Amino acid sequence: MSKPHYLSAVEALRLFRSRDLSPVELMESVVERTAETNGTVNAFTETMFGDALAAARDAEQRYQRGDYDGGGSGSAAGSALLGLPIATKEKHAIAGRSLSQGLLSCADDVAAADHPVVERIKAAGGIIHARTTSPEFSCATITHSPMWGVTRNPWNPEYSPGGSSGGAGAALAAGMATLATASDIAGSTRLPASFTGNVGFKAPYGRIPGMPPLSNDWYRGDGPMARTVADTALLTNVMSGPHPIDHTSVGPAEPLPLEFGPVDGMRIALCVRLGDYPVMADVEANTRAVAAALEAAGAVVVEIDLPWSSREISETIFTHFGHLLGTAMQEATAGSEDQLAPYTRRFMADARAAATRNSLLDGLKAETRIQAQLATAMAGFDALLCPASAVSALKADEDYLDGIDVGGVHLDHYWQAHMTAPFNINNRCPVLAVPSGLSDVGVPTGVQIVGHPYDDLTVFRVGAAVEQARPWAGKLPPL
Repeated sequence: MSKPHYLSAVEALRLFRSRDLSPVELMESVVERTAETNGTVNAFTETMFGDALAAARDAEQRYQRGDYDGGGSGSAAGSALLGLPIATKEKHAIAGRSLSQGLLSCADDVAAADHPVVERIKAAGGIIHARTTSPEFSCATITHSPMWGVTRNPWNPEYSPGGSSGGAGAALAAGMATLATASDIAGSTRLPASFTGNVGFKAPYGRIPGMPPLSNDWYRGDGPMARTVADTALLTNVMSGPHPIDHTSVGPAEPLPLEFGPVDGMRIALCVRLGDYPVMADVEANTRAVAAALEAAGAVVVEIDLPWSSREISETIFTHFGHLLGTAMQEATAGSEDQLAPYTRRFMADARAAATRNSLLDGLKAETRIQAQLATAMAGFDALLCPASAVSALKADEDYLDGIDVGGVHLDHYWQAHMTAPFNINNRCPVLAVPSGLSDVGVPTGVQIVGHPYDDLTVFRVGAAVEQARPWAGKLPPL
């Protein structure tokens, strides 16, 4: 079998059960592929290949004994992910291992317990073989840090895989993992998924449990990233549901299917600019091509406008950060500010400034206004389609301290080019990011499929239709 490291998770499980592929063979292929490519992409903070190969041998024996459930939706704990190589973001704690979040001042910190998503992956038989890079404190949408260096995009190493779950996106695109964990507070799952040709899911707030105290931050959410829609649904099912450590976690939700029905008759709103975002031409062309593909598949697509501005969205999210995440970052880095990356210092300063201009109540008023505007715009539609990023690529080693130019328009803050943050403000809306095509510089672009609150199934159904109409799983980076 050629390139087993690029098999989908669903297909790998099928081959494990039929005994046409061993978990050991897949893990060995992933290990070999990592040796070939990670020197270029730098996606892993650490590997645990010895333990992973031992776990793969145990999984192989379970398949030989028939000691597993049927897999997929509704699988019994212990077999839903049995034998699959899964990379986890370093911030997703593994008991007894480092928990630095890329901060030099926290390099010696060790996790006391597993993060809930790690706990559930292990319980489902998944094998964590590596941990992935992120920017410091997951506070940037590029992925480089003084601790781990620069993570690069397998499609074009001059560019970033995005962030903050950039290591996850790069590892999947390079064939160094079958599934990966990610997290998203302003686009940190959807942006790297889009820039690397993967699928990323921002679940509605509470669907997937997090780690206190920031599990109570209503912008944030942990979630899955994968190469296909079905694989993303598979990992979502394992991660989802209430957990005693996270009071905000909700459920249980109905498990997502791994196959989805057609979109005939569905009504989908298309909004290319989300107000005044200055979208690059290649991003717009790819977004409109996705809309056309959905129309050809039987959906009714109607272009709409939203009364948003990138400046308003940025002010709202940084007000939120100033009162929550920024405060946590200040506490974690007190006394070691001189060790921080320039983008981290800029983030903290912007968050402090926004919190000075606006009270928490001011922020809540802005959030509820933006939420009401989206609800009004989506009335009568099943889902909303829009780009994930106004820009088609970000340079791998840039800090973007002076803002960013987008199609002749200069934005003061490069976060204003990311079209993901409005849907962290609309935090109960599920959002699935799927590939839309290739940019002019050879880096993938992506679209977001936004659903009504807690309507996860619809965004996966639309995403699967896009995947079928514009297949990307067979398209591999030239790395």
